[in-house]
Amino acid sequence: MTDDHRLPISVSAKVKPDPYPDDDDEAVMPDPMPITPLGRTQRRARSLLATGFLLLALYTLKNFLPALLWGSVFAIATWPLYRRAELRFGKSDWLPMLFTAAIALIFLVPLSIVGVKAAEEAQSVLRWLDDVRHNGIPMPSWINKLPFERAAAARWWQNNLVNPEHLAKLLHSFDATHSMAVTRQVTSQVTRRATLFLFSIVTLFFLLRDGADIIHRSLIASNRTFGQRGESLARQIISSVHGTVAGLVLVGLGEGMLMGVAYILAGAPQPLLFAMLTAVAAMVPFLALPTVMLAGALILMQGKMIAAIIVVAIGAIIIFVADHFVRPVLIGGSTQMPFLWVLLGILGGVETWGLLGLFLGPAIMAAVHLLWRIWSSDTPQDHFT
Repeated sequence: MTDDHRLPISVSAKVKPDPYPDDDDEAVMPDPMPITPLGRTQRRARSLLATGFLLLALYTLKNFLPALLWGSVFAIATWPLYRRAELRFGKSDWLPMLFTAAIALIFLVPLSIVGVKAAEEAQSVLRWLDDVRHNGIPMPSWINKLPFERAAAARWWQNNLVNPEHLAKLLHSFDATHSMAVTRQVTSQVTRRATLFLFSIVTLFFLLRDGADIIHRSLIASNRTFGQRGESLARQIISSVHGTVAGLVLVGLGEGMLMGVAYILAGAPQPLLFAMLTAVAAMVPFLALPTVMLAGALILMQGKMIAAIIVVAIGAIIIFVADHFVRPVLIGGSTQMPFLWVLLGILGGVETWGLLGLFLGPAIMAAVHLLWRIWSSDTPQDHFT
C-alpha cells in the first residue's frame, strides 16, 4: 500500500463515530439552552416570589413561632457547652437527645414541684375561705405592736375582717360558677403552654443535631444577602442571648437561692415555693421585690415582725446589687451595650412579647445598637454596606 492510500493521523483523529447510527440522518439534535444572566426585572420577580413564600410560611406557622423561637433561644444558650461535649464524645444522635432531655428536666422538675405545692395550698386556701365566711378573720396580735396608727389599723380590721357579713361581700367573687370558669381558662392555658413547650423541645433537638450545618448555611446566606456585616449582626445577637441568659436566668436563680435560705431561717410558710417564685420573678429586673414583700407579709401575719423586716431588707439589698451591678456587667459587657439599652430591651420585650421578650428584646436592641455604631462611625470602611 502506498502512502497515497493512507490518511494522515491528524485527519483520522478527527473522525468520530455517529452517536445515533439508527436515527434518521435528517434528525438534528437541538442545541442546549444558552444560559443568560438575569435581568433586573427577573431578579425583582425572583425576590418577590421568595418573599411571598417566606411570608406564607410565617403565616402558616404563626401559632408555632413562639415554640420555634424558644427552641432557638435554648439552642443558642446551650450551643457552646454542646460543642465541647461533641468534640469530646463524638457526634451521635444520643448527645442532642441527652441535652434536650436535660433542658426539659430543668423546666419540668421545678414546675412539677410548684404545681404539687400549689395544689396543696389551693386546698388549704379553700378550707380557709370557708372558715372565714362563717367566722371572719381574728385580729392578730402584731397589730397592737405597730409603731404608728395602731388604733386606726385595729378599728379597720374589726370593722372589715372580723365581721363575717362584711367579709362575705369581699369574697363574693369566689362563688362556684366563677371558680369553674377560671378553672376552665387555666386548664386551656396550661394545655396550650404544654404543647408549645413540647414543640420547643423538639425544635431544640433538631437544632442541636444539625447545628453545624445550619450555622454554615446561615453564614453563606447572610454573606450573600447582607455582606460581611451580616455575620457581625448575627454574632451580636448571639452574644446578647448568651449575656441575657447569664444576666437574667443565672442571676435570678442565684437570688432565689439566697432568698430561699432567708425564708427558711425566718420561718416563712412554704419557703421552697417562695424561693422558686422569687427566682422566676427575679429574672425580670425589679420584679422580685413584690414577691419578697409578700413573703414578708406572711411572716408578719405569723407575729414575727423582726423576721419579716429582716427578710424584706435582705431581699431589697440582694435585688439592688443584682440589678445595678451584676446584671449590667453580664448583659451589657457581652455586647458592649449600655445598660439603659439592655433595660429598655428587657422591659419593652416583656411588654410586647411576654416572657419570650426577655431574650428577644435585648437581642433586637443589640442589633440596633450595632447598626447605630456602624452608621455613626467616623471611619468610612466601618459603614454598613
